[in-house]
Amino acid sequence: MTVEPAFRPSRRDLLAMSGGGLGLLALGDLLAAEAAPATPARSPGVAAQGPAALPHHPPRAKRVIFLYMPGGPSHIDLLDPKPRVTADDGKPLPFEMPKLQRVKTGNLLASPWKFARHGQSGIEVSELLPGLASRIDEVCVIRSMVADNINHTGAALQICTGEQAFSRPSMGSWITYGLGTENANLPAFVVMSPTSVFQGAPLYSASFLPGGCAGTLIRDLDRPIANIADPTAVGPRQWRQLDALAALDRLGRGGPRPDAAALDARIASFELAFRMQAEAPEAFDLARESQATHALYGTDDAETRLFGRQCLLARRLVERGVRFVHVFDAPANNKWDQHGSLTANLPKNCRSIDRPVTALLTDLRARGLLDDTLVVWGGEFGRTPTAEGKDGREHHPFGFTMWMAGGGIKGGMVHGATDDYGWHAVQDKVHVHDLHATILHLLGIDHERLTYRYGGRDYRLTDVHGHVVRDIIA
Repeated sequence: MTVEPAFRPSRRDLLAMSGGGLGLLALGDLLAAEAAPATPARSPGVAAQGPAALPHHPPRAKRVIFLYMPGGPSHIDLLDPKPRVTADDGKPLPFEMPKLQRVKTGNLLASPWKFARHGQSGIEVSELLPGLASRIDEVCVIRSMVADNINHTGAALQICTGEQAFSRPSMGSWITYGLGTENANLPAFVVMSPTSVFQGAPLYSASFLPGGCAGTLIRDLDRPIANIADPTAVGPRQWRQLDALAALDRLGRGGPRPDAAALDARIASFELAFRMQAEAPEAFDLARESQATHALYGTDDAETRLFGRQCLLARRLVERGVRFVHVFDAPANNKWDQHGSLTANLPKNCRSIDRPVTALLTDLRARGLLDDTLVVWGGEFGRTPTAEGKDGREHHPFGFTMWMAGGGIKGGMVHGATDDYGWHAVQDKVHVHDLHATILHLLGIDHERLTYRYGGRDYRLTDVHGHVVRDIIA
């Protein structure tokens, strides 16, 4: 006697059930992830081609905030006082200028601003940066930076990617490739640039690294991610598609389930939000911060509002596990590039960033984040000690200043020096490649071992250069 099966699926039924099974696999993974303890997520490239085990050594920092001032802040007006330039104001530079020049500058130009010693360390800081001066004992001032390019495009590429001319992965992309993210619901690498600057996207691209290592660009700070905060931003066609899927789901149900309401709620949550949509709106919502915090960062002040919001967002992102936050001080006029109107514009520059930067250091310290968050401040080069016109300074990669704080850095110290005129770095030079090697080292990465094979050879952030600056590590 032959027994007929109770249910003989048609081809359409079989395909429908198989397709649903794929969805259940994804659902099972999402539900399991909620129940499992959080673990750092890896970037896709690491498992396939990256280093076998990272970090290479115990890290001092877990994350980086790079406060980038496009255009080149003037070192001798801010953090590298030169009494000799003041004494010789208006006189010719007493030695031959390097052959690498964009335009011929004139005589020496003394800084119009006073310097004073601050903190227990007694580091000299310009009167233009009173906020930073108040936190100077947490800062390492590097006065001996050198770069290889005198033009914005090449120098900006070098400080951000290590390469002057060709497309290479950015520093944030290399770090993301090596370490992945601490939070799978947010990008590992976020870029805040309200306006475009110089090279733009190549400064934060992944180049030949896996695409997931590229920086996630935020331009509109009010609506950083489209179609999340405002559901009306979803187009009519997308709504029709969602309605059609919901109708098909209702048709395909075979009967009530005991846990239908609870499970349906979870499925709806995943369908509407996905991973990133569940966390990103909260992370970017500055309205959740107290009025006192907004006052600290200056988000209610016209001069400091833009950069203050960027710095506050940077703090919110790193405390939620974002690995690398690249903050561009990027108004439309590229204001740090002062070939003229130095005395009028540099004070404005400093007022717009000094309060927010000070607030960031203060806030990170108060929340216990500064010890494992590395903060880096600077531009692609400095400005000449000689005058361009009557009230300007030219590009200057031969010796300039950057500073670092937190994340394993010695606070309250000055590293390196330029000559008496602020022209050449003459003591403990720190090349851009050395800076990159040091940042990687603080994150637990050996810069010579973080490589990626492309075009027949192994590449790294520091190429064939770079030494860790161990004197500045605590």
